[in-house]
Amino acid sequence: MKTTYRKIGLSVAKYGEYIFLFLLILISIFSTTLYNNSKKKIVSEYQSLFENIYFKRSVNKLFSSAQPRFLGIRHIVKSGESLNSILSSYQISDGEIKIVVEKLRKKVKSKVLFVDMKIDFILDTENNSIIELIYPESRIKKIVLKKTKDNSFEIKETITKLTKKLIYKEGIIKSSLYKAAKNLNIEDSIIVELANLYGFQIDFQRDIYKEDSFEILYEKFINDEEKITESGNIIFANLILRGQKNALYYFDDEGKSRGHYDINGASVKKALMKTPINGARLSSAFGMRKHPILGYNKMHKGTDFAAPHGTPVMASGDGIIIKARWCGGGGNCVKIKHNSTYQTVYAHLSKFGRGIKKGVRVKQGRIIGYVGSTGMSTGPHLHYEVIKNGKKINSQKLKLPSGKILKGKERKRFEVQRIKVDVLKSETISSIN
Repeated sequence: MKTTYRKIGLSVAKYGEYIFLFLLILISIFSTTLYNNSKKKIVSEYQSLFENIYFKRSVNKLFSSAQPRFLGIRHIVKSGESLNSILSSYQISDGEIKIVVEKLRKKVKSKVLFVDMKIDFILDTENNSIIELIYPESRIKKIVLKKTKDNSFEIKETITKLTKKLIYKEGIIKSSLYKAAKNLNIEDSIIVELANLYGFQIDFQRDIYKEDSFEILYEKFINDEEKITESGNIIFANLILRGQKNALYYFDDEGKSRGHYDINGASVKKALMKTPINGARLSSAFGMRKHPILGYNKMHKGTDFAAPHGTPVMASGDGIIIKARWCGGGGNCVKIKHNSTYQTVYAHLSKFGRGIKKGVRVKQGRIIGYVGSTGMSTGPHLHYEVIKNGKKINSQKLKLPSGKILKGKERKRFEVQRIKVDVLKSETISSIN
């Protein structure tokens, strides 16, 4: 028996080294598997985190692409504007404005800007400097200023022989006016102008329904190579909402009453714009609501428009600035007195427009500030108020005072022009068919 135990002991001693090595290998394999699984888990977690960060950056990049570094701008000249005031409204430095104006003075014969004149320029948004500016001295002659490497400007003239062509389009609105117009290959500049024409009387979020329609007759100018170089005026437009026509006609009475008028000879331009900001959505209407910060129900005596930080805010009408400062809960705000009846307020601005201060007289459409989230605000938006005879009213339900109404001989000339446009539209439609 003792001999047997001795033999087993010898066997264990003999093979113990091998058993120990075998166990060591098993432990090593188990540890490696555990490590790899743990490593995979860690890598997976880091990969998920990375993808999340990348996604956020992609989203931020997507939103920031709405405001690219190099921004092409077409400014349509309004009454009383000068080249200095136009460039100043885009935050361009006084020094650069002086250089541009002096350069143009050597080439341009007339220093007067005409209403509806289109000035194009490319802006470097990082430092608000001009990369290129195109000044139309006439329909065919343009003065081009282009920035050189040493930050000076070279100047040249371009003369183009253009042929005017009339374009007629009509379409059904399925989701938005913009999308319906794009589906018909209407140029962006024409779509923007069309929206601006109806922006005084139409709420594009609430007034347009599916299956509403529109028609438009506008000018295109084509060069010798049959390429469209630019679009001209909208001669006729008609937005048909739930069967109701809203026709507008372009009328130019030798420059005296140039613009668009409805069938009754009333100018499309109103005393106040319904929405003093482009590309915004109505985020909070006028009326009782639960205050997003205070947490209790409170009367909201204005209209909120959500828009990206830095979106330009325009004066909704001609007037004089009576306040441009910090307004407590309203943050940076501007208040404009338009006449003895109407005043407007613009709150939560990130900053004020160039030259905007108390006592300054502004024209409708001038940039008075930029969307922000100053004061009691949960995010970037414009808080807009309309005050009538000292009482805050709903801007979206306001029956806006009309602009100019043609009378007497002007009205007669408009009626003749209107009939000519209707005939021209019919002829253009016939030529298509």
